[in-house]
Amino acid sequence: MDQPWLVDFAGRADIYESPEKTMVEPRGRILDDLARLVTDMAGVAEGVRREAETLARAQLDRLITSMDLVSREEFEAVRDMAALAREENDILQRRVVALEAKLTAAAGIGLGGSADLNRS
Repeated sequence: MDQPWLVDFAGRADIYESPEKTMVEPRGRILDDLARLVTDMAGVAEGVRREAETLARAQLDRLITSMDLVSREEFEAVRDMAALAREENDILQRRVVALEAKLTAAAGIGLGGSADLNRS
């Protein structure tokens, strides 16, 4: 190996044909190093994003905990109880109307039709 440009930096013989090729190789290595650096920076940026997301979640959890909010399960349980109460209220209202009708009919028959049912 009488031509020093045929040996790369690790001491291995490469297929360089001229000294001009050795000028391209360092430039290629610089670009490789730059690409590796950009890739590493992207990884660091992803880590920073994950860390920021974790901190934001923790802050939101603390904020929600400090507020007097109910859980989804509690809300759904109360909603179901309210729906059941409305149904029972409707049933009771229909029964009251039916009983009032019976009372009015009974009072009209028994008292000759001159009963005042609104007395307290």
